[in-house]
Amino acid sequence: MSIEIIGPEAEAHLSWDGLTTALAQGHKLPRAEVSDIFLYRGKDTLLSRAAWIDGLGQLVKTATIFPGNGAAGKPTVNGAVTLYSDRDGTLEALVDFHLVTRWKTAGDSLLAAKTLARRDSREILLVGAGNVARSMIEAYSSHFPDARFTVWNRSPEKARAMEGPRVRATEDLEGAVRAADIICTATMSHEPVVKGAWLKPGTHLDLIGAYRPDMREVDDEAIRRATLFVDSRKTTIGHIGEIQDPLDRGIITEADIRADYYDLASGLYARRSDEEITLAKNGGGAHLDLMTAAYIAAMWRLR
Repeated sequence: MSIEIIGPEAEAHLSWDGLTTALAQGHKLPRAEVSDIFLYRGKDTLLSRAAWIDGLGQLVKTATIFPGNGAAGKPTVNGAVTLYSDRDGTLEALVDFHLVTRWKTAGDSLLAAKTLARRDSREILLVGAGNVARSMIEAYSSHFPDARFTVWNRSPEKARAMEGPRVRATEDLEGAVRAADIICTATMSHEPVVKGAWLKPGTHLDLIGAYRPDMREVDDEAIRRATLFVDSRKTTIGHIGEIQDPLDRGIITEADIRADYYDLASGLYARRSDEEITLAKNGGGAHLDLMTAAYIAAMWRLR
């Protein structure tokens, strides 16, 4: 059997609604077996993630994260994705790493927003002005077509570069947080940038950055005020600073994490009132990469 090589041209055959449906369906299959390996050299990270979902297949995704690459005009994140047959374990496809990462990351957060954000959400704040933030404009717009976007970035010129018909830049982070219905953080911050005291009732927080144990994007007050959700308990607890740091210091307990995506069918993964502040931590485990890569491969074969 020939091995498929699926490149960025597959993107033309994808939809955000199709992906979030695939992610929700994937969580109805037997619980994924996942394993992560993290290696560090200063600020640089080598991350290898593997997942096996009975009935879907196996995946190994290796990523290198070099924050200093941006100054040299190189991508910060690079890597490779291999997809294996659930039937016999043979290599089925090499799928473009950046395609999988872009759609998995944004789709993960979009599924949370579709489930947790108020249906009348219109004002969306993007904290960070990198590639992830740009993907989130497209992803959120697919479900909130009337949304208006505000972008804040430590370097204001990068936020201004994103301005368009429905996108404006701001240097007033506090004011933007206070006005937002949805707040999406996608930074490399090691210290909180969003303060819980600024949050209005009914806000939905979508936290994408802070993928290392020593990183935070929101402060303890935000963690205290919000109802907490994660995409996967297994890949966030013990691994990601946004969750583990307040756990270690007794700000929250594991019982304060109300649900992950495996609780979708039970109704636990849901907003309870329009006043509730919800917080979803996007940990992006390999099982989500597998669901995304399998969706991409299926759409490619149907083209």
